[in-house]
This record gives sequence, structure tokens and C-alpha cells, in this order.
Amino acid sequence: MSSQPSLHSRYDPAAEAERYLNALNLQEGTRFFILMEPGDGYLIPLLRNHFPEAVIIALHVNNAFAARDGCREWSPECGLLQSFLEREIPDVEASCIRIIEWRPACAVFGTQYLHLLAETVDFVKRIDANARTTKAFGRRWFRNFFKNISLLHKVYRDFHTSLPIIVAGAGPSLEESLPKIRQFQNDSVIISVSAAGPALLHAGIVPDLIVATDGGNWALFHLYECIRVTNNTTGIAMTMNAALPSQSANFSCVPVTDGSTWQNTIMQRLQIPFVSLPQRGTVTASAIDLAFKSTDRVVGIAGLDLDNRDIQSHTRPYSLDRFAEEQSSRCNPFYNQQFVRSRAMSGGGSYDIYAVWFKKHLPSYPPQLRTIGSNNPVFKHIPLWNESPTAGKKFLRWDTLP
Repeated sequence: MSSQPSLHSRYDPAAEAERYLNALNLQEGTRFFILMEPGDGYLIPLLRNHFPEAVIIALHVNNAFAARDGCREWSPECGLLQSFLEREIPDVEASCIRIIEWRPACAVFGTQYLHLLAETVDFVKRIDANARTTKAFGRRWFRNFFKNISLLHKVYRDFHTSLPIIVAGAGPSLEESLPKIRQFQNDSVIISVSAAGPALLHAGIVPDLIVATDGGNWALFHLYECIRVTNNTTGIAMTMNAALPSQSANFSCVPVTDGSTWQNTIMQRLQIPFVSLPQRGTVTASAIDLAFKSTDRVVGIAGLDLDNRDIQSHTRPYSLDRFAEEQSSRCNPFYNQQFVRSRAMSGGGSYDIYAVWFKKHLPSYPPQLRTIGSNNPVFKHIPLWNESPTAGKKFLRWDTLP
């Protein structure tokens, strides 16, 4: 008769944990240890002795195990795992994190354990991508912050509306959602990511607010078209490290900080109103966060494909297509460049990372989230937008800064 698998040795569990830890060959420099269902926690004091400066986090499959000293713990009763990990671990490269599996737990808990492990690995991949982006663009973002302060002349003091909000992403499916958005443009506030702005304007839809979070200079080309067409009637919500054209000084702005102490302190000392939003790595997630902060009504999302549609990577017209068109020739046609770009974007893995992120965070969103058009399948359980035209206060008060 086969015996039931055991989580720890019945004779000397502490010695078992020490042998297991010695076999892992752990490296110095690790800042965070994530223990996957360590059971009664025999690994924790051993890790604490070897790495006294590191943060130890224990993730449990269920709520059965008692709290242990010397570590931070999560179990399902604590809420969403992703939210817990975001609070405990900043955006650092994966080399600073070591996931330690307690292998007997896999035999005891099976798919529950594997699901917990997969979700943790997804989190590490995402913050590693964010950390590498920050490393590459950190100096540029710092310069952008102080440049953007000089562009703030008209700032919304109270960014809130009594109308529903539609958030327009830049995915290819936005094109099929444009008729619905046009139908409600006078009865809702339209928040557009900067890359979707040209497509909305081409369809005769003037967004009420354009969200810009990208620190790269290529992001300027999305805003140039919006600024040229809207003629100062549209507001700009920008993270303080975003790349902005100088013409932004003529627009009403919603400054957004990433919640870091240095950004918030500077804005407070300068008495500049701002909204604090966590870094998400994708502008659409930031736009949705802003929408939920700005209304108690329904928030609809459109153009959140998080994927290519055949060789089409973005909704059209897309500001950066002009560069591919200029380079087009008989031997290098435009559609071939689109194919190469779409393959590179799919192969890069960022689409998958953020699709998983949205899937994990959907339970934490308010229940008034709705979908418009063919968004990514992770949103398939979200109710469809089925609003009736309503009256309400569309715009918000802004102050002129000295």
C-alpha cells in the first residue's frame, strides 16, 4: 500500500531542510527569497542566518499554516497574490529574486501548488521587464520630469466627472468599436492612450483626455497629430517622466506621479495638483486606473487586444507607420515591414506578460468595468457596454499655475 506523501520528514525535518538548502547553491546578492509553500517553515531560520539582509516571503497554498517569525507571508485569505507581491517587491531585475520551491509541497498539493508557482513566475517576469526598461530609460525619465514641470501652466484641480468614461486603447480592434464610441462621445468622457488619438480623430471623435506615459522620443509623434487637430480642446494626462512636446504647455493637464517619494515631494513643495498612480508598464492600464479614480459610473474599454491582428499591430492610422512608408520600396514593401514588426512584437513576450497581468488584476477592478468591441479574451467575462445616453457634468475645474 502506497503511503500518503508527507510535507516534512517525520524524523528530523530541520536537518532535511538544511540538506535541501545546501543543495541549492544560493548566491550572494539575492535581495528577495520567495518560498513556495514552505509548510511549517523550517527553511526560514536557515535563510535568515545565511542572508540576514534579504527579504523572505512565504507563499502558502492555503490558510492552514501558522505565521512564522522572520518572513512576510501570503495565503489566499490575504487577497490577490499579485497585489501582495507588488506591495512587497519593487521593480527589480529577476537576478535579485530567488524562488525556492519546497518540492514535497508539489506532491502534497498538486495543481494548487503549480498554479501558485506559475502566478509567481509571471509576476517576476513582469517586474523584470519593468526594471530593465527603467534601467535603460532612467536618466531620460529623470530629465523629462523636470522639463515637464516647466510645461505645466493649466492643471486640473479636481479631475472628476459624473459621466461614464470610455478608455480607448490602441489595439487593432479599436477600429470596429469607433461607431459605438462616436455614438456616446457627447454622453461620456473619452480617455484615449496617445497612440489611439490619431485613429479617434480620423473618425471624427475628439477625446476629452489623452494619456501619455512613454518616456521615449518616438512617443512625441503620437501627440503631434493630436495637438495639431484638437486645437487645445483636449486635456493631457501625463506621467511626469513622459516625453512631451513643448506645445503641451498650451493644454490643460493632469500631472501623474508614480507614487515615489521624490516625485510626490517635489510636486507637493511646488503646490502642483497631481494624481498618483502605480507604474503598470502599459499606458492602457494607467488610463483605466485614472478612469476609476475619476468617475463612479461605468468605465468601458475598447482596443485592448494585447496582441496583433494578423500583421496589424495597432489601430489605424498609426503615427509611426509614416516611417515605414517612407522606407518602402519594391524590395521592401510596407506590408513586409508590418509583418516583421508584428513578429518582433509577438516574439518579445510583452503582450503575454500584460495579458496575464490583466487576467490576475481583473478581480480587483470595480464591478462597473465594461467592454466595447473585440478586446483580448482575458476580458471575455466582463459585461458588454450597454449604456443609455445620460446627462452629466463632463468637464472639470483647472487652475492656472503661477
